Amino acid sequence: MTVDLLLGLQWGDEGKGKIVDVLTSNYDIIARFQGGPNAGHTLEFDGIKHVLRTIPSGIFHKNSINIIGNGVVIDPVVFQKEIEGLEKFNLDIKNKLIISRKAHLILPTHRLLDAASEASKGKAKIGSTLKGIGPTYMDKTGRNGLRVGDIELEDFKERYRALADKHEAMIAFYDVAIQYNLAELEKEFFEAIEELKKLDFIDSEEYIYQAQKAGKSILCEGAQGSLLDVDFGTYPFVTSSNTTAAGACTGLGIAPNKIKEVYGIFKAYVTRVGSGPFPTELFDEVGATMAKVGNEFGSVTGRQRRCGWLDLVALKYAVQVNGVTQLMMMKGDVLSGFETLKICTEYNYKGQNISHFPYNIEPENVTPVYKEFKGWKADLTGLTTYDQLPIELKEYIQFIEEEVGVPIKIVSVGPDRKQTITK
Repeated sequence: MTVDLLLGLQWGDEGKGKIVDVLTSNYDIIARFQGGPNAGHTLEFDGIKHVLRTIPSGIFHKNSINIIGNGVVIDPVVFQKEIEGLEKFNLDIKNKLIISRKAHLILPTHRLLDAASEASKGKAKIGSTLKGIGPTYMDKTGRNGLRVGDIELEDFKERYRALADKHEAMIAFYDVAIQYNLAELEKEFFEAIEELKKLDFIDSEEYIYQAQKAGKSILCEGAQGSLLDVDFGTYPFVTSSNTTAAGACTGLGIAPNKIKEVYGIFKAYVTRVGSGPFPTELFDEVGATMAKVGNEFGSVTGRQRRCGWLDLVALKYAVQVNGVTQLMMMKGDVLSGFETLKICTEYNYKGQNISHFPYNIEPENVTPVYKEFKGWKADLTGLTTYDQLPIELKEYIQFIEEEVGVPIKIVSVGPDRKQTITK
């Protein structure tokens, strides 16, 4: 029996979907433990690019069961479209995908609340994806939410109406101009609910417990990144759930002492979408080149990602909080062609150099301190073994390992599942 975790160590978009896809053949069960459809996991193989929003990344492997855990929030409309997009691949979704009854539902009015709240903030907005994620988690912690298991109850529509009416009153309170046709949105919502009911709903914590007893191997898959964790991220510019390793325990009902390996995914540089502090952000041609070569646009939102040099202060913090046992470095190929590379090793924080991640990393408090590395020209995308990598890249990797104290086991050199080098 094995329970391993895989999570992102930066501000999301690290390439978790690809690595889950690469690792899936080693596991019986892939379980998503938090987040909503604002997170897009991109997988690329056989010349086709797939973007998954809610469904775990093991769906393309015929021998794996995929669980959407209680920590996830589900938008039935987005979920239905996601399933429709997979139909042409002849996947056995009915038998391979199961959903926790305790997962919360995103209602149409949650999306409207999200839009009204963000519009009311003006320049102080946090960069919400407007998918209704935050308001859904607010209802969850406020004990107002509707869960997947409620769909099975006879009075589900009455429960829906009571919550939707409450949301409409809240939208009016914000006093901002947003246009919507709720009747049309609700029609789409309830049609999607009927499609959702075709899948099996489970008491996921019991299912996973019995799977562990039976000796099944489980890979827990996170969404977003550790620096977006609602507790340990760059608050308030964060998501509304626990994206760190602890979120797997609460989001699936797995005991902490059952977790073995914690795989941490990070890019060879750093990106961030939306608002929030970003100490190593580049505003010059180097940053623009990173974005272009790395195709740094959100797989769900389409928003351009901000780019910057690798931040070891933040990376060490994420490794520490998550208890990472193995690292996987993504997009090493994107750094090919730069004369000089930089890694942030410390922050100058209010005039003093520090190596830990402080409470506030706003630019008026933090200036990155860099170490420079010689770049490489080689095209990495066709390489297949670690020995083939340029010596400059090996030195870059070795420095990170020594600083962080955790081995880098995988180096990704392209988006395809085949472009993955095991060290």
